[in-house]
Amino acid sequence: MQIVEMKLYNINLTKEEREDLIRLTTTGRHAARKVMRGRILLKADDGLKDEQIAEHLDVNVRTVEKVRKQCAIDGIDATLTPKKHPPQKAKLDGDAEARLVQLACSEPPDGRQRWTLNLLADKLVELEVVDSISYETVRKSLKKKRAETLANATVLHPAGTERRVRCGDGGRARGLPSPI
Repeated sequence: MQIVEMKLYNINLTKEEREDLIRLTTTGRHAARKVMRGRILLKADDGLKDEQIAEHLDVNVRTVEKVRKQCAIDGIDATLTPKKHPPQKAKLDGDAEARLVQLACSEPPDGRQRWTLNLLADKLVELEVVDSISYETVRKSLKKKRAETLANATVLHPAGTERRVRCGDGGRARGLPSPI
């Protein structure tokens, strides 16, 4: 007994669609994902099986199946253009960020010389500031706070004949013009 593979989603392109895909895949500069999907659709229209397409284009068979299905259901334009995802809500609001900075500036736990990002993340969960958080979110938040702090540093203009601009800590304020 021989198992016959049946394609659920056949691709039949019109002459104009085929010409557009050929133009997309051979001329100009386009996103790699868009070009690859166009090539998959062209091969599928030629009647090749998913395994053959995957081998010719050096992609996974599942990728070919997904492109074929999306084209049959949503159309060529939806297949070539990535979906817009709604922005995610920030894990840390103002109060949670303030708590994070407070923790980072406090004494580290016993047996530790300093706070690590993982320790800070675990402590925020332990204190029920957030349900869950990754160390990367903690890192980005602390980096953002540091940039804001440095941007708000007081700039001092020295009196007398010295014409250099200095920050509040006495360091040089690079990139700022001299006072007039």
